[in-house]
Amino acid sequence: MCSDHDSTDFTCEAVSGCGEKAPGRHVFLPATAETVHWGYFSKNLAPKAEVRSGDYATIEVLTHHANDDSERMVEGDPGAESVFRWTKDEKAVARRGAGAGEDGEGLVVHICTGPVYVHGAEPGDVLEMRILDVRPRPAGLSKFAGKTFGSNAAANWGYHYNDLLTEPKPREVITIYEIDAAGGRNWAEAVYNYRWVPQTDPFGKSHPTIDYPGLPVDHATIDKNFDVLKGVRVPIRPHFGVIAVAPAEADMVNSIPPGYFGGSIDNWRIGKGGTVYLPVSVKGALFSVGDSHASRGDAELCGTAIECSLTGTFQFILHKQSDLAGTPLEGLDYPLLETANDWVIHGFSYPNYLEQLGTERSSEVFTTSTIDAAMRDAFRKMRRFLMVTRNLSEDEAISLRSVGVDFGFSQVVDGNVGVHAIVRNDIFPV
Repeated sequence: MCSDHDSTDFTCEAVSGCGEKAPGRHVFLPATAETVHWGYFSKNLAPKAEVRSGDYATIEVLTHHANDDSERMVEGDPGAESVFRWTKDEKAVARRGAGAGEDGEGLVVHICTGPVYVHGAEPGDVLEMRILDVRPRPAGLSKFAGKTFGSNAAANWGYHYNDLLTEPKPREVITIYEIDAAGGRNWAEAVYNYRWVPQTDPFGKSHPTIDYPGLPVDHATIDKNFDVLKGVRVPIRPHFGVIAVAPAEADMVNSIPPGYFGGSIDNWRIGKGGTVYLPVSVKGALFSVGDSHASRGDAELCGTAIECSLTGTFQFILHKQSDLAGTPLEGLDYPLLETANDWVIHGFSYPNYLEQLGTERSSEVFTTSTIDAAMRDAFRKMRRFLMVTRNLSEDEAISLRSVGVDFGFSQVVDGNVGVHAIVRNDIFPV
């Protein structure tokens, strides 16, 4: 599962037997059928790597939309071929989703790499993940050398789906984008799009809509439109839509609705140079990362970003509960993001839907979440952040929230609506 890196600064530590090393060492965790979990988080998952506070990990992440164009995003890539292998006889990754059946019932989409066990992490601690680097995963076939590709799905779960103007209505549309694998160009451009038509999976089941993760699309059945978004350059901002530690409330948790543990936060600011802080609720934290994106806009309106496989390098810093008093991390019960310029607070319709709804009713998060509730949660969290970390009075915090804090939609498509609040760190005295 791991391999040593040729560096005097890094050596490998992982479950596969590389042995325990001092902090500051480096783990490499590839994405394979053995190292990913698809569509769920679980406190019962066996770790795929281990780190200590101060250690680094380079982790490969595959997009669950790679089979929208397998030639560009799966073929010739051994890791992707391993994960997406699906024949009439077997699926390489059988469980896709958090459903009660052995196969997960295919209701949840994200491919997550991990989990990573953090030595010493206990409930009540805070785990800090510094995102040191994010790189596009190159296409596997030589004819696409130097290129990376991603897929955007205007899908049935998108905000737009029941509010279309033109025929046919309804419809789902896939757009394939091209990115420079070396990072020399800082934009993505559309290659072609196509309307979804019913697809038959290798087990013989028909899928009239995009309703199952990793469906292989038979390109003989689609009509490609190459005359799409001509001359448009989409600035890329590679990031991870899913970054999470394992929740404590249930054995199997859907990867779509975000919560206090992270999950599908879907904030494009969770990229290179960002630092994410998450409250730990199970021993070892069990960190996972997935849902990699080349770019997206706030709200992720049509259902997805430019879903694109990436490789990230992280540093893990563990903050023990006994050391949190008087720090900005004291009492942290939500995903907190720090960038070079900002603090970003994440609010949700349900701050902890697993507890508020109960595990038996957790699916109600998809039907009862509201933008208003998410906004109120973000406002309350920002109020506390300003009062506790900047020692402002409530009246000062209220004024500053209105004149110096930006609120925006992280996403409106993941069940638990997300609103983020951003305050610049340079507005405060040094």
